[in-house]
Amino acid sequence: MNDRPLTGVRILDLTRVLAGPHATRMLCDMGAEVIKVEPPEGDITRTTWPRANSISSYFAQQNAGKRCVSIDLGQPEGRDLLMRLADQCDVVVENFRPGVMDRLGLGADVLRARNPRLIVASASGYGQTGPWVHRRAYAPVVGAESGFTKSQGDARGEQYANDPHSHADVYTALELAAAILAALFQRERTGRGDRIDVSMAQTMLYVNEHAHDGLWDDPVPDGVIRSFRPMDYPVLTAANGESVVISGHPAENKTFDFYMESIGRPELCDDPRFATTGTRLAHIDDIHQILHEWAATMPSADAIEEAAARNKLAVGRLRSVHDVCDTDWAREREVVVSLPDRGEGTMRVPNAPWRFEGSDVRVSGEPRYRGEDNRLVLGELLGLAETELDALEASSVLTSRLPKR
Repeated sequence: MNDRPLTGVRILDLTRVLAGPHATRMLCDMGAEVIKVEPPEGDITRTTWPRANSISSYFAQQNAGKRCVSIDLGQPEGRDLLMRLADQCDVVVENFRPGVMDRLGLGADVLRARNPRLIVASASGYGQTGPWVHRRAYAPVVGAESGFTKSQGDARGEQYANDPHSHADVYTALELAAAILAALFQRERTGRGDRIDVSMAQTMLYVNEHAHDGLWDDPVPDGVIRSFRPMDYPVLTAANGESVVISGHPAENKTFDFYMESIGRPELCDDPRFATTGTRLAHIDDIHQILHEWAATMPSADAIEEAAARNKLAVGRLRSVHDVCDTDWAREREVVVSLPDRGEGTMRVPNAPWRFEGSDVRVSGEPRYRGEDNRLVLGELLGLAETELDALEASSVLTSRLPKR
């Protein structure tokens, strides 16, 4: 295959945990050279479990393929190294709290004055401006503030709980990576870099397909389904205990007919309880009971899917991550890759989801230890001699944590 789409692009990655690292992992998979800069204590995800040979699988999933350096930005020499590295890069990505980069003397204005083609991209909870600029923000907090957690709890009878997945982080990563790609494209036309400011809270509103409904203040007719209401789609269990989700609101016009045909009860289409969308919504519990009773007579999830598919209904089986990654579909699509665990084994992580006809965009490389590439990167990009590198290590400007062999 040809070079990867972003071959030749160099990213200086100052991010940690998830939102920033996932964005830069995307760019890395697309071919960019990503230099991950960590503080002496390292990215906190290095400490998580599962782990092997001092490499955590969480860290590996978000950072495989990146070159890892560890620089103490609290020291003037460390900040000088960072600025010199930024001079050699196309993009700097950071997700510190707003103001931290400026206090370090490494703000976008400083870096771009030295390198006008540089793109500086920042991700933060509430953006780089505004009255909430200094509030601490992590994915669970942003989920609560942006209406996401309340919406989930409302759909479950006002049972509120934090979601196990960090939606605000990964959605922000996608928007951040998209903005960086757009800025790189723009630079091809203008020759100038740019400043990118992505807010996690704004992202959660942007990706919320029901935000329009929450912002609608005018009345709507009775007996209508607002914004599809996917929380009403049934979760059914077959006789063997396998469960499925069927996509399609069972009170919706025509879709209700598809359900009744699928379960062999077409006569219910003439039942007065189910004559209109409004009456079906009023008797939605009855519809769900009918569907559950039917599913309990079906031998398996496959049997439910076969019956529903004959009537244009999509069905998905409830699976664990492990289950879906061990299917024939996952094997054919290579949805999981094995990375070296830096010992004699491997660890499995999700592969990049894109397929390019002319480029290899799969996850590549291996997870690196903190500071493992200090000498390689600084020698290659800044031309530092071994004696200079020795001095920087002696003063703890550069540090590393390599395993004892």
